Formats: sequence, structure tokens, C-alpha cells
Amino acid sequence: MDIKNDLKAEALALGFSFLSVTDCSPPGSYPAYIEWLAQGHHAGMTYMASDRSRIMRQNPAMLAENCRTLLIAGLPYPMIPQTAIPASQHPTGRISAYACGKDYHTVIPSLFARLLEGRINHSLPTDSHLTFTDSAPILERDLGQRAGAGWIGRNTHLIRPGEGSYFFLAEALVNIDLEPEPPFTPDYCGTCQRCIQACPTGCILPNRTINAGRCISYLTIENRAGIPRELRSLMGNWIFGCDACQQVCPWNRFARTAMPDSALHPRLSMAFPDLLTEVQLSPEEFRAKYQQTPILRAKHRGYLRNVVVALGNAHDAAATPYLANMLEHDPDSMIRAHAAWALGAIGSRAARETLEKRLRSETDAEVIVEVKQALQAK
Repeated sequence: MDIKNDLKAEALALGFSFLSVTDCSPPGSYPAYIEWLAQGHHAGMTYMASDRSRIMRQNPAMLAENCRTLLIAGLPYPMIPQTAIPASQHPTGRISAYACGKDYHTVIPSLFARLLEGRINHSLPTDSHLTFTDSAPILERDLGQRAGAGWIGRNTHLIRPGEGSYFFLAEALVNIDLEPEPPFTPDYCGTCQRCIQACPTGCILPNRTINAGRCISYLTIENRAGIPRELRSLMGNWIFGCDACQQVCPWNRFARTAMPDSALHPRLSMAFPDLLTEVQLSPEEFRAKYQQTPILRAKHRGYLRNVVVALGNAHDAAATPYLANMLEHDPDSMIRAHAAWALGAIGSRAARETLEKRLRSETDAEVIVEVKQALQAK
């Protein structure tokens, strides 16, 4: 018990908002995960359906030799209110709050390592732990509920009373026995449907899972292909991730703010980028601008695709020359296809003239289809 209390105290001192404990037994939600895969709701994330992924998620103890206890910690990051949108003459994009600071994949593991290797190091055996965040095949939110950290909301986020859902989860597998916390059993969503109603693409399913193929976060980050035409106009100005379902959650009125000196504290200058600036970024400029941030996960190609869709949704004729240049000269057919759609969405005379001109010279079949449909757009 002393080790457990020391861990919790040290976690709070390091900026974590909580640390919970559970055992390494299989999660009770595993059958629901298998059904989710069977429905194809993992979209293009085929790695989630691999044999290794299934086995590890069914039995987290297999991730580390002699695993006896699973620690789950939460590190908060603040929401970015709509009132923070800057005044601009140009259309702006929107980036999810969690991505507006340093990449959590590099910050949290080292912070968790300090937690385990610090003042309690004498109590832990050598090579006794394995730490990770969003990088191991486990059902972390479900295990977080089992560890008493909160409940799974309708939007699939782990929600914690008094703190909401604006926090990263980090896990550690250790080979010492610690008393598990009692599971969190209340469901404080009640009859609230705000997240379901607020989701722009309707990706939230009735059974507290999501159809990833319709989720803006998936479409703008993990998705490497084109964005389905029927979803583009629903994405608004989100160009990396989406906070829609969290922004409307009543529990996030109590969201804890990250420590001001935290590397994860968001930079507002990143949250609402100028789309006409972003659409001109070269691959090198993109990497330099967003180095050490989660935004690099989208890669330049995916990020540019997202920016183009947002420009189409902005319906700002000022974007026409930039989109026309992409349609004429970009070697990537996926980018040309999305540029054609965006020009059709803008619908100006100059946009239509660009589309008509390109139709006479385009050779890629998919781009030709996009150009024709863009010309038919009202």
C-alpha cells in the first residue's frame, strides 16, 4: 500500500491528474471489440484486426513478462474554446486541442518513466516495468474504467467526474502486486445525447463505439487515402483531428487545465492556422513548422488534402488561384482530385473555368470523375 500511495503522490507532483491500478486480466469488453472489428468499423486501420492485436487486447499480461499489475495515469490538456478563434481576413483551419503542443508520444513515456524510476525506484525490481501511451495494443479506456478512473461516455471517451475527458492516458505494466481499485460503475451520461447530436459526420454509434470510417479524427490523421466525397462538406474547417464531441460534453465544463509550464500546454497560434498559408507549405516547410508535434502523423500529403477540403468548405474565392495551381501542377492525383472538389464547392466563375480547362488535359480517371462532378456542383 505504501508503494501505491507513493506512486499516486508522485504522479500528482509530476502533473498527472490521477493514477489508478488494476490487474492484468483480460478486459470484459473484448467481445465488443471483436464485434466492432467484424462490423468493419475500424476502417483502414487493418493492424487492429491482426492476430497479434487481437491476442494482446484479449490478454494484456502478454505485453510484458511476469506482468502482475497495470497502472493507468491521466495527464490533462486544456480545451480550446470557440472564443479563442482569431479575427482573420483569410479562412482559418482548426486543429484538435491535444495536437497544439509537443507530441505526447515523446513527452508522456519519459514522464511516466520518471514516475517509476524516481523516489520509489528502491521498491521496484530491476526491469520491472514497461510504459507506453497510445502505442500498445490494449483496450486502455476500458481498462481505465475497470481501474476506477471514470466511465466510458457515449462518445467513447473515458470521462472522469470533476475533470471531463481532456486528458491523455498512459499505462505501465509492472511485475509487483498492488491492490486494484474498484471498477467505476456509475454511468453519468444519463439521457444526454449532445455528443451524438454534435458529431458532424454521425460517426458515434448507439453502443458507445464509433464508425472510424466516418470519424473526422480518423479521416484527417490515420486515413492515407482520399476522403469520401459525401463526407467532405461535413468536415467544416477541421484539418487535424476533431473536438466536436468533447466540446459539447457537459462534464468538460470542469476540465482541468494542463500545467502552464507543461510541454503539452497548447499554443493557440497553432489551433487556428491560416489556410491560405498552409496550402502553400512545401514538404520541408511542413516538417519544419510542425516538428515535435502530433501533426506530423498526418504527413504532408494527408495534411495538404485536409487543408484543401477545408478551403472548399470555406467557399472563399480567394483560395481559387492556389487550388487552380494544385489542380494544374500537383503530381499527386489524390491532391488534384480534392482540389477539383474544392473548386466545385467554391463555384466561382474562375473556379469553373479552371475545371473546364483541366478536363481537357487530365489523364487520371479518378481526377476526371472529380472534375466532372465538380462542374455539376451547384
